[in-house]
Amino acid sequence: MDIVYIQDLSIDTVIGVYDWERECRQTVRLSLEMATDIRMAAAHEDLSHTLDYNAIAQRLTAFVQGSEFQLIETLAEQVAALVMSEFGVPWLRLQVSKPGAVPAAKDVGVRIERGEKP
Repeated sequence: MDIVYIQDLSIDTVIGVYDWERECRQTVRLSLEMATDIRMAAAHEDLSHTLDYNAIAQRLTAFVQGSEFQLIETLAEQVAALVMSEFGVPWLRLQVSKPGAVPAAKDVGVRIERGEKP
């Protein structure tokens, strides 16, 4: 199993349960590890045989910017489902963080794994 990853993709969105959070955009950060097999892409230098991390990042940016979830847990589940269904990813590990949500902490968030490792 090979991994294609995106680390610390910063996206502004409306997220949170408190009234003040619903009135402003906050930054969330997504980090993904996605299972794939890169051998065919490497052998032929053909992007169509691997995961296009740029296309994934653009799709996730559009999705998250347009969302208004209350919980980062919901955001994580929706992002995982989107990546797996639209990009054919059989397994992923996803971290969604919300820097600044707890003033005394550098970062807070959730980390999930979905799917079956090939």
